Formats: sequence, structure tokens, C-alpha cells
Amino acid sequence: MDKLSSIMAGEICLSKDPGGSMKKWREIFGVSQTELADYLKVSPSTISDYEGGRRESPGIGIVKRLVNALILIDEKRGGKVKKQLEKDFTPPKEVFGTREFYSSIKGLLFLKKINGKVVANPSKLKEIVIYGYTLIDSLKVILNIPVHEYMQLYGKTPERALIFQSVENGRSPMIAVKIGRFSTDMKPSIIVLHGVKNVDPLAIKIAESEKIPLIISDKPIEKIIDSLKEFEV
Repeated sequence: MDKLSSIMAGEICLSKDPGGSMKKWREIFGVSQTELADYLKVSPSTISDYEGGRRESPGIGIVKRLVNALILIDEKRGGKVKKQLEKDFTPPKEVFGTREFYSSIKGLLFLKKINGKVVANPSKLKEIVIYGYTLIDSLKVILNIPVHEYMQLYGKTPERALIFQSVENGRSPMIAVKIGRFSTDMKPSIIVLHGVKNVDPLAIKIAESEKIPLIISDKPIEKIIDSLKEFEV
């Protein structure tokens, strides 16, 4: 197994919720249960039962087959997901840090965990799931990270929350996200402006045009990190 396959298999096998981890990786690769089942020559209900925890935790042999199937299906599509996952980038800790979840969590649960208030696109949170989050020192990122490298903010997948710290009114982070999308063709699932009392109307307008839920939170960052640790890999 290559490095990526080993990481994926290891996470599933060591996860507190192996089925949830299997589902996370399948969704990250954009593969349906039916497509994966066809490739593995099993029934879709078998995949559903594993992911829902209704079957005994899979052994390493099954996990290896599943991981290889996801990567091979992606390679037939051009390998875009695999290339993103294989990016070996360690961001400066003082600028931003990515954290990955072992399975998806719903947008509304994330909102509750960070004691947030939605200021744009609240209805979108009902349908969103995320697989991690990134803590960002907004001023340092804007000053030090070139636009064409913004994809580094997204860690293993853009289905995540970007939490901007050191924010005055939210205008600069939202402009950076909008500009970065033209370069990376990526956008986050959720944006959090930490410590902001009055959000700039332009920030809200950008969030609405990009259809990204925009949240404000004044919960201390250390407590946000602690409240999300139970989901981390």
C-alpha cells in the first residue's frame, strides 16, 4: 500500500467509529454506496451496514479492498481527489492549522459546539456536513500566503469550516475566500468569524452570493478546540 492508502486504512482501523470513517472517505472521494458496492461486487446494503455500524467492524482485508477501490475509482476520473490528499504541506503554526475529523459532523452540530450565531445562509447548515476545520490567523494568511496557495487552507478536503481569528469586521477574510476560489476552484462549507461583533455588510453579501453559511462566535478558541476534539482523528 502507498502512503495515502496506509493513512486511510490506518485511520479506519483505529477509529472510534470505523463505519463513520469509512463513510467519510467514501464521501470525500465522491463515490456513492452503489458505485462502491458494484466495484467491490457486494450489495449496497453491505456498504450501508458497515457505515451504519450494523455489521461487525471490518477487518484489515476488507478495509484494504475498500481503500483501493476508492483510489482506483478516483484515478479513472483523473485522480483529482488523490492529488489533493497527497499534498504534503505543513503550514506554519502561527498562520493556520488544519484538523481532520474521523467521520463527518453535521453543520448544525458544529454550530452548537462553537456556540455560534448564523448571520448568512442559515438554511444551508441543515444540509451541510464537514470533515474538519482550519484555524486561521486572518491577517497573517492574507499577508503571507500567496493566493495560488490558498488550497493549503483546505487540508484533506474543502468540506470543512474555516475559522478566522484576528478579524475586525470580516470583510478581508471573505474577500480572500472569494478571490482564492478563482485560483483554487475550492470554497469551504462553513466560514466562522471569531470575535466579531459587527459584521461588514460586504462580508455577508459575499457569503450569500457564494452560498456559504457565515457564523460568528466569541467562544474562546481554546474551548472551541476542546469541544471539537472528540471528533478529531
